[in-house]
Amino acid sequence: MGSLYTAAASFLDARANGGTWLVRVEDLDGPRVVPGSADGILRTLSRFGLEWDGDVVHQSHRGDRYAAALDILRARGLTFQCSCSRLQLAEDDRYPGHCRQGPLKPNAPCATRVRVDQATIQFTDRIQGTFRQDVAAAVGDMLVRRRDQLFAYVLAVVVDDAAQGVTQVVRGADLLDNTPRQIHLQQLLGLKAPDYAHVPLLMEGDGKKLAKSRRSVQLDGGTPLPLLIKVFDLLDLSPPPELGLAAIPEAWGWATAKWKIDRVPKRLTSHLER
Repeated sequence: MGSLYTAAASFLDARANGGTWLVRVEDLDGPRVVPGSADGILRTLSRFGLEWDGDVVHQSHRGDRYAAALDILRARGLTFQCSCSRLQLAEDDRYPGHCRQGPLKPNAPCATRVRVDQATIQFTDRIQGTFRQDVAAAVGDMLVRRRDQLFAYVLAVVVDDAAQGVTQVVRGADLLDNTPRQIHLQQLLGLKAPDYAHVPLLMEGDGKKLAKSRRSVQLDGGTPLPLLIKVFDLLDLSPPPELGLAAIPEAWGWATAKWKIDRVPKRLTSHLER
């Protein structure tokens, strides 16, 4: 339900503003990809009437673009090699700079990090309002390529947004604190930042993300309309009872005409009881 909620907000914002809606499969971490999962997601989107524009982009096929961006950062002297493992950094809230003068273990596998000396980023989110982060204090030198040589999401998403001409990003609020890091990378690469909107997460009563709880179940694609109406309600569109008799395209048409992103709440509470 949380994924449908976020996708619906993104879809409605694109359609209501005459834009295109893009689908990207962020499958960078190959060893963790479940075979067939991407196709299943696309089938579910189709069943719920979420029709995307253009070809689906797979990040696993775009390593050359990420490598080219990394070469730009490296040529500008902005990167360094880091031999620190996750275990070594497990107790650190931010990267402490162990390898800034060279990897502590030169013969060990090394990751690539971008130096972050001073980077206070502020932007205005279309839902959450003004957000400010001192990237150096919050995360330190950013990981852009892992020790296993897989590219980090923060680099890939910046490159792909620019390559696809993305001007508006609507996504879950769990990525809000990642956004200043992306904007910092955009600035280093000379790329224009899109406008951002972060919808609230669907939460349990104890404050835990629904997607991580026992009540997070796979959507039933056989009964899409009641779930869509539930999502429209959570987006504060106030669907009327008669919408329950509509066809899926008609429901989307109704919601698109009603859409106003400033009606989306900053946070949701007790959503399962609504």
